[in-house]
Amino acid sequence: MKSVTVVKIGSLRDPNPETRGRVQVCDIPEQPLGPEDVRIKVAYCAICGSDPHLVEGIFGWEPPFGLGHEVSGVIVEVGPKATKKGLKVGDRVAGNFLHFCGTCYYCRNGQEQFCLHADESNNPGMSETIVWHESQVYKLPDNISLKEGCLLEPVSIATRIMDKAQAKFGDRIAICGGGPIGLLALQAINMYGGTDITLIEPIEDRRELAKKFGAVHVIDPISQDVTEEAMKLTDGLGYDIVIDCSGAVSAVTALPGITARGGKLIYAAMYPNTYEMPLNLYKYCYFNELTITGLYVAPYAFPRALQILPRFQLKDFTNKIFDIDDAEEAFATQVSGKYPKILIRCSEIPGE
Repeated sequence: MKSVTVVKIGSLRDPNPETRGRVQVCDIPEQPLGPEDVRIKVAYCAICGSDPHLVEGIFGWEPPFGLGHEVSGVIVEVGPKATKKGLKVGDRVAGNFLHFCGTCYYCRNGQEQFCLHADESNNPGMSETIVWHESQVYKLPDNISLKEGCLLEPVSIATRIMDKAQAKFGDRIAICGGGPIGLLALQAINMYGGTDITLIEPIEDRRELAKKFGAVHVIDPISQDVTEEAMKLTDGLGYDIVIDCSGAVSAVTALPGITARGGKLIYAAMYPNTYEMPLNLYKYCYFNELTITGLYVAPYAFPRALQILPRFQLKDFTNKIFDIDDAEEAFATQVSGKYPKILIRCSEIPGE
């Protein structure tokens, strides 16, 4: 079957074709179906902002290896013991790309995101079919298309960001980065009653989308001084909650300085694994008492993400679609930043 595969490690932005990272569509065998598994014909797999980082080799994996985890599709085969959730052939589904073992210390301690065996189930979602354990799979509501359904995983991240933020009605909140996670988090915060919501983003089209989704203010970090503008907008106090969804090392160092005393600072993106950010512990942790945290994956958030999914405005995330055979062009377009989200159509599904 066709599967989008990393065949060469390197940056997709590298102007030198000799050293540039590369993905291509390869033929791989279908995965075996276990007794508690379901086989899904993948309709769409969205490109995540983390996927180019995998091409760069952030996890140290040796190519070739597959990509893709923001998946939607239709069940085409059900294992004989995959009966606990009532899944059946023909169900339209999405889900969690990780299968947690349930037996290691972290799983037993309610910290499945640190499961010692989760990587064993990281099957490539940008494929014509994928096999998942039934526990990973969620049936989509009838009013959610398969194009929208592949966004269940990023919505689960927005859900976990809200858990971390613990926002109160009326909090002043800033989001750095207007990519898919930043714009979904913005929508979530707007639903939650955040006030003076500010998006920090260099791309004008994404700043305009942010206004559509509920941002009261936007800051262009290229033409404006982020700290100066943030302090103007908050009467010199800073934001109660600051969330970084950019993953950009050029952006993150200013964020402690715009977080209000006693506020929360959440680094909710993937960063280069060798980057170490300077932080004045006296000023920010001792004197200002900031709570600084990050997040990895969203192990428990999927049931609630599924409930809230229909309330998100998702159309702007599903407009740019490439067929799986055009995956190389899709990734080149992804790193251009031209579109807020890019979907890869992995299989044709009648009626979708």
